[in-house]
Amino acid sequence: MHTLKRYKWTWLLLALALGMALYLVIQSLDLGKKQLPVIGEVQDFSLENVDGKQVTLADTKGKARLVYFFFTECPDVCPITTYMLSQTQDLLVKDGSFGKDVEFVSISFDPKNDTREAIKTFADRFHADYNGWYFLRGDQEQVRQLAADSFKVLIYGNDKDNFAHANLIGLVDPENRLRGLYDAGDTENVTPEFLAGALKKLAPN
Repeated sequence: MHTLKRYKWTWLLLALALGMALYLVIQSLDLGKKQLPVIGEVQDFSLENVDGKQVTLADTKGKARLVYFFFTECPDVCPITTYMLSQTQDLLVKDGSFGKDVEFVSISFDPKNDTREAIKTFADRFHADYNGWYFLRGDQEQVRQLAADSFKVLIYGNDKDNFAHANLIGLVDPENRLRGLYDAGDTENVTPEFLAGALKKLAPN
């Protein structure tokens, strides 16, 4: 008993050291991180790509995806957010996952003004890599419903002069489940590095 009392601080420090070592091992194995919640299922869609081909949800299944709703004549948040996505793209191109394990889907909700040519001009401003980045357009009401039902993104107005929309980026897993919604305006936390990391957590490889 006397020995235990004499060395109690040594034992306490040893226990703390062992606890810290165990914590670091768990962190390194990614076992201590919470799983991303399943927010909902993404409904099927068929929309037109900039090359004139129809793209469906099934065409992108099996990869982790970021989904963003925009219009090309947006005066503020859309180009800023698309630029952030282009920076995220650059990070993923460097590690070889872009177009292979992860993809982006940007969907216009202004079919009147956002022709295929207008969208491609917009996308080219941000050096979009079309091997892993879809820029889609379709019926306005169909897109509005997809945004609201699958991504909790509300879009108001019906033309470029009165649009208002939630500036959210959706994270979709390979099984077409919504796993995250990120406020693109929160630039302190939602960064290219953060988005790339979120995708890699869900990527198949």
